[in-house]
Formats: sequence, structure tokens, C-alpha cells
Amino acid sequence: MKKVLLILLLLNSVCAAVAQQRPHYTQYILNNYILNPALSGIENYTDLKISGRDQWVGFSGAPQTAYMTVHTALGKKDLRTNATSYDIPGVNPRGQAYWETYEAAAPHHGVGLTIVNDKTGNFNRFTSYATYAYHLGLSPKTNLSAGFSAGITNITFDASKADFGNGASDPAIGNANSEIGKIKPDIGFGLWLYSSNYFIGLSAQQIIPQKLAFVDDATMQTTGKLIPHTFFTAGYRFLMGPDVNAVPSIMVKYINGAFKNNYQAEINLKMQYRDLMWLGGSYRQFDGYAAMAGLNVGNTFNVGYAYDFTKTEIDTYSNGTHELVIGFIIGNKYSEKCPRCLW
Repeated sequence: MKKVLLILLLLNSVCAAVAQQRPHYTQYILNNYILNPALSGIENYTDLKISGRDQWVGFSGAPQTAYMTVHTALGKKDLRTNATSYDIPGVNPRGQAYWETYEAAAPHHGVGLTIVNDKTGNFNRFTSYATYAYHLGLSPKTNLSAGFSAGITNITFDASKADFGNGASDPAIGNANSEIGKIKPDIGFGLWLYSSNYFIGLSAQQIIPQKLAFVDDATMQTTGKLIPHTFFTAGYRFLMGPDVNAVPSIMVKYINGAFKNNYQAEINLKMQYRDLMWLGGSYRQFDGYAAMAGLNVGNTFNVGYAYDFTKTEIDTYSNGTHELVIGFIIGNKYSEKCPRCLW
């Protein structure tokens, strides 16, 4: 009976967001590229990130997500003329002087690759796509980039783990992968406006709806499909002193059929000390809260961790959500210790 109750609570918690077919990313502020291809090549180095997310710890079959992203700039010349690309001895490399002397990047291209594997219960979704972006200078301190992504999505169902009791089965489950397991195209696009103290982004994923059904015959028609996900993000940097800056930000998702009124908002606050470490917190509408922390280790490695507290009915039975993001800075010509543009 207890097991049945837990299952019912799990279903009740996710039913409002059932149309959200992409994973949650609590630390999206560390890697906006995972949501927006326009950030391809935004840094002066190759940015590689690996992440793992274990949602609703304590529930069997709860969502588990892993991803890898990598992107780099092409044709980004004369980086030394950018005053933000190197440190001045004795001066905080992320202090007031850094931002006052900020200059927009020269026009350049960016390319990247994203791989995501998301497992929930008996379902597994694998997504892989390449990205391209072009960065254009609008003013001495402002850039606008536009990008797109193109790749594939494959959703599979493990029928061997479906247990109806007493040896019962469902004919539809038996044919699950005949239709649902097909490889489908995955297309996205994005815009990103950025400067020294703010960013504004708009992006959309899986913009081409794809049929999503167990079987494909005259007796089992369904309107199930992969639907577009739209993301609006914005943030502003405040200098709190010579060594500390604060970045409040917001993300609004629009997913037709999900949440209340199809929208969900996330509010974040990140406090950074020099270019060494940061602390943060976030609130996700209809869901809960999260605490975050991160550390930049030298000029080649960084790590971020988040713990989510859900405020839904599932909170009584869940031990929270853990998310880890590990970043590697490759080809770091100017020994930057933390991202210049990813906040």
C-alpha cells in the first residue's frame, strides 16, 4: 500500500509538468549554452562541461540526467586587445577595473556539441546536436549573437521493467519501441545580447513537433508529440565592492500544456568572490528552492554543486535533488580562471 501511495504522489507531482519533455537544470546560470546555442564560442577558450543530476533521491525510477557540452570560438582574432582577457598583477581580475575596461568581442563564429541522456522510470531519452553561432559587435561594449542547433533525439522504453502484476501485460507496451523508439530530428535556435554587466537571451528547443506514441495503427491513434520549449533568460551584474559582485537572474519557460498558464519562472542569485568562488540560491515556481556553490580551481578546472528542496507533496518521501557541474577550460591562452561571459 505504501508503494502505491508513493507512486501516486510521484504522478501527482509531475502531472502539472508532464508536457515538459526536457530536463531541469538548476545551475543553468553556469552553462546557459545548454539552453541556448547562441552562446557557442562566447569565451576566449574551449569550454567543456560535464554534469550529473539525481532528482528526488529516494524514489525508484526518479529522473536522472547527465550531459556533456563543449563549444569553442572560430576566427576570434587579436584577443589581446580585449582588456578583459588578462590579469593586472595585484588587481582583482574580476574587480571594478575589469568591468570598466570591458570591450565587446570582435565579430567571430562559434561551434559546439551537446550530448544529453535523461532517464525517468522505464523511459530513456538520448539527445545529441551540434551548434553554430555568429557573434556581432553592436557597440564598443555590446555583442549580439545568433545561433542554431541541429541533431537527433531518441526515446526508448524498457518494457522488461514494466510490471502489471500476476504476469499481466499490455499489448501497447509490447510494441512501444516500434514508434516511440524512432530517431527523430531535433532543431533549436537562440539569440543572446550581452555586455559587461547584463545578458538577455531567447531560445527554443525541439521546434519541429514530432509524433510520440506507443503504436501506430488504426485502433491506437494518439495526439502525443514532442513540443517546442521556449526559454527567456536575463541577468544583471552588480559590483558590491572591490572583491564581490552579485548577479540576480531570471529564466521563464514557455511550454504549451505544462505548468499553470503554460509558464514557469526561475529566479536566481549568484554571489561571486573575486574569480575564486561563488554562492547562490534559486526559486523555481510550482516546485521549490535550491542552494548552490562553486569553486574555480586554477585556470583549468571549475566545479559547481546544487541541492534542490522540493515544496510539492513529494517532499515527504524525497531526499532532495543533487546536481553537479564540472567544467574544464581548454586552450586557455590568457589563463582566465573563470568564465568571462557566462556569469
